[in-house]
Amino acid sequence: MGTVYSTKEKRLKKKIRIRKKITGTQERPRLCVFRSAKHIYAQLIDDTAGVTLAAASTVDKAYSIEEGSDKSAKAKGVGKLVAERAIEKGIKTIVFDRSGYLYHGRVKSLAEGAREAGLEF
Repeated sequence: MGTVYSTKEKRLKKKIRIRKKITGTQERPRLCVFRSAKHIYAQLIDDTAGVTLAAASTVDKAYSIEEGSDKSAKAKGVGKLVAERAIEKGIKTIVFDRSGYLYHGRVKSLAEGAREAGLEF
């Protein structure tokens, strides 16, 4: 019988597989997403220099979406916030890194929010 992996281990294996193919540069950074049970985090990373250029999350002080809204709406707000911060720094195009999560639900909402705010994938 084969090895049994936990959900987290499976996601991390997918993440490694994805990261082999995509890298962020100064002109086109990588938008990396992390999803926890309660919150969502996004950051723009320049892999050539190893630097985070912009970041946003639901725990951010500048983040303001009403508490009663669902997690997908909060994720969309985080996408808009990270896009606004990127545009302030002159970044228009990015590479999307879903970090092994399915492109569905909160991850998809975050991407749509970033696109609406002016980022190009």
